[in-house]
Amino acid sequence: MIEINHVTKSFSTSKKAVDNLNLTIPAGKIFGFLGPNGAGKSTTIKMMTGILPIDEGSITINGFDITKHPIEAKKIFGYVPDSPDLFLRLKGIEYLNFIGDVYDVPSDVRQEKIAYLTKTFGIYDALNDTIQTYSHGMRQKIIVSGVLLHEPKVWILDEPLTGLDPKSSYSLKEMMREHAQKGYTVFFSTHVLEVVEQLCDEVAIINEGTLLFHGTLEEMRTKFTSDGSLEQMFLELTNHE
Repeated sequence: MIEINHVTKSFSTSKKAVDNLNLTIPAGKIFGFLGPNGAGKSTTIKMMTGILPIDEGSITINGFDITKHPIEAKKIFGYVPDSPDLFLRLKGIEYLNFIGDVYDVPSDVRQEKIAYLTKTFGIYDALNDTIQTYSHGMRQKIIVSGVLLHEPKVWILDEPLTGLDPKSSYSLKEMMREHAQKGYTVFFSTHVLEVVEQLCDEVAIINEGTLLFHGTLEEMRTKFTSDGSLEQMFLELTNHE
């Protein structure tokens, strides 16, 4: 479970990037985090993962405060950032072994997981190449493989499907479903509303740092009198002044 309590973040005195955000993301659910560009999604995720400090409020991951107990919290979650351009000078296998070392993944388990994940995502044959030679999609796949290597209970994914080919996208979505079915938490941001309709148990919509909606898709449809599409509801919410 992820609990975001009265969280505020400002980068200037004139505007708050995230304004008094309250959200509870339950275990056993796939939770979609939606909003236009610049809405505060990535800022929220960077506070959730300890990359950005929180100005006001608190965030806990399975009971661990990310500010007060950062090491304990970070052992629990896996994070896919919005850009996969990381550790470019390492070979793919070096990066995955580095992640395995950080999270103390035993050698035999590590080898099996690396083979499974990289074959699933179609990058097994590129593991001895440096990441800087990878395409954007391949870089996304190696980062996702690293995140899943240590089997974290909480997945925090910032636009995880960007750059993935249809087969890999399908595989990751199936993994997300399986993870939630085990009683664990999947939190992901996306611009692809079709994916939200396919996957999400609950959604939250944020715009200009303010939470506009939190609930199930059925609750969102109930809120609107028309039988509009998710796209129509999203546009109506985010265009509202």
